[in-house]
Amino acid sequence: MLIIINNKKQKNTLTKAGRKIACQQIGFSIVVVLVCALIIYFGWGLSYAISALAGGVIAIIPNGIFAYKAFKYAGAKSSKLVVSSFFSGVKLKMLVTAILLVFAFKLLVILPLAFFGTFCLVMALPLLTPFLFKL
Repeated sequence: MLIIINNKKQKNTLTKAGRKIACQQIGFSIVVVLVCALIIYFGWGLSYAISALAGGVIAIIPNGIFAYKAFKYAGAKSSKLVVSSFFSGVKLKMLVTAILLVFAFKLLVILPLAFFGTFCLVMALPLLTPFLFKL
């Protein structure tokens, strides 16, 4: 019992920095998508804004799922669990992205420029986050 409690403390302290960065990136992505949707709404209209919002949400949700899976385990004793959680996180991220894209194209009227523009922007944001936030 003592080992399990100690392992939980180790997991929480070792993954704390990674979780913080992931939360900052996801929070920043949400703000960017909302700002983009507002700008697009006032510039081009509601249908473009909905497409932009859909593209952003479809990029954010899988990133959040991956971040949760990626920072689930930590420590040298858990190295196999860390690697497997990263790989399963990537697989789950791709699967959820594909499912959300299918639902978006089936259920929404997508305007490609706004949709893929916002989607690509959100996918590129993790490259910019280290420059914008002190890590």
